[in-house]
Amino acid sequence: MRNLLAGLVLAVPFAIGFLAPGAAVEPAPGEPVFRFTDPEITESSGLVARDGLVVTVNDSGDGNRIFTVDPATGDTVGTTRWPGEARDIEALAPAGDGEVWVGDIGDNLGSRDHVEVARVPFGRGEREVDAPTYELVYPDGPHDAETLLADPATGRLYVVAKEFIGRLYAAPERLDPDGPNELTAVDQVLGIATDGSFHPDGRHLVLRNYGQAAVYTWPGLERVAQVDLPSQPQGEGLAISETGEVLLSSEGEGAEVLRVELPFDAPSASPTASPSDASPPASPNADSERSAVPADDERSLWPWALGGVAGIVIVGVLLRSLRPRD
Repeated sequence: MRNLLAGLVLAVPFAIGFLAPGAAVEPAPGEPVFRFTDPEITESSGLVARDGLVVTVNDSGDGNRIFTVDPATGDTVGTTRWPGEARDIEALAPAGDGEVWVGDIGDNLGSRDHVEVARVPFGRGEREVDAPTYELVYPDGPHDAETLLADPATGRLYVVAKEFIGRLYAAPERLDPDGPNELTAVDQVLGIATDGSFHPDGRHLVLRNYGQAAVYTWPGLERVAQVDLPSQPQGEGLAISETGEVLLSSEGEGAEVLRVELPFDAPSASPTASPSDASPPASPNADSERSAVPADDERSLWPWALGGVAGIVIVGVLLRSLRPRD
């Protein structure tokens, strides 16, 4: 019964994406690049591709550690650990030369009063470091999240709430190590997002969920493409390298990493926007400035809501039908 329920829950996002305007019919073909050979990598939930290497992190239940992997072999060539107790690490984002941001941002029960990000070095070899850690708080209560983004032009961090109607939140331009750092709501985006990344051009970002990817312009957040992704057991990783190569990872021991082509050349609503304009201001009224949903997104909200209601009804009916009878 648990597996059946889990299957239904995972099916709901697919149904929502199918109903949303612009959903693709044919999946993007995936080209296998490598498999993780390390038996310690069992739940790859975040992915970064930098300096010819791939960095990943296990989902909740693991400690404060990241794995550096050689994509030529799939072998782990380095591990970085840092002090502290991880609660629910779910995401990675590039953080500059030889470093990644690690997002301890998962919150399945919606009970955390703050989440955390840490700036951690990666590379070959074993190392233990004291990683700078920063507290983030939402302006509207707790959210579960699995996506951490870093603007390649400014370095500013963004978090995407993993909900039926996703929401992008901006961190302050400068993080205070003494915190807490209050996030600012920016706009609505792809639902049930499990990972994402900025394109190195600074003019696009990509979000993925278990079955689809959406390409947005930046900073306009116009959705210019939505494509079905190759089937994966539990797709929770997406990375874009410095050259624009898009990689997808999945949970599971020995999981395969795929290369896919996404349409970044779609017309942009803001072709003259420069990377320096890419981040919304961190002023107190930033939420009100960007909280209005674009017209296209307004028209697309009803199928998302319909899909969510349908999923709840389906699960409710199943639970009732499986209830022991007198």
